[in-house]
Amino acid sequence: MKLSYVRSDAVYKKIMEAPVEKKNDIYRYELMMPFKGKWDCYQIPMKATTPNGYDIIMASNMLGFISPTKVDQSQKANIESLSSDRLWASCEQSIRRSLECFLNNGIELPVSEYLFTVLLANAESPYISLNEGYCGDGGIPGYIMAWLIPNEFTLTRLPVALAHEVNHNVRFQFIKWRNSITLGEMMVSEGLAENFATHLYGEDKAGP
Repeated sequence: MKLSYVRSDAVYKKIMEAPVEKKNDIYRYELMMPFKGKWDCYQIPMKATTPNGYDIIMASNMLGFISPTKVDQSQKANIESLSSDRLWASCEQSIRRSLECFLNNGIELPVSEYLFTVLLANAESPYISLNEGYCGDGGIPGYIMAWLIPNEFTLTRLPVALAHEVNHNVRFQFIKWRNSITLGEMMVSEGLAENFATHLYGEDKAGP
């Protein structure tokens, strides 16, 4: 099993210091491009073919990621919150521990390489507010990410959220993702993932 990550803090620092006309492309090609396999599954292009067309920048805004054009000096403290080696080691440990739960129980996983990152969330997004400041996505096998408004609460919930997303990641290695997934199937998927996360971290860590 190979587990690697994209250090978003380094990219965000670069975006923060870049002129506004360069910010989108740094975000697009240095932070999102490593996850192109994931975005291809969702049919999200890296760059729109027409001005202001649908692409990874627009999709990121819809998901509640902070817009790269808003990554300026006002985000310095948030970027610093993601700059701890201990934080990234904790995230890696959570993902590795979660995957090993399946491997140690004799479940042979089709995917052997995993890539993850942690992103900054848009504090003005209703989606982020509903989720108490942190979210995740692990629905495409091999790719795991979380995004959050960094604070004491969300940073302590990050390993739990990643465990939840690992459960999705494993589930969809055996069930092919499709856009026509039903509400009932989503309820089962979310229930299994949250049960898994609280099994590892405790019922008091259940997400919203």
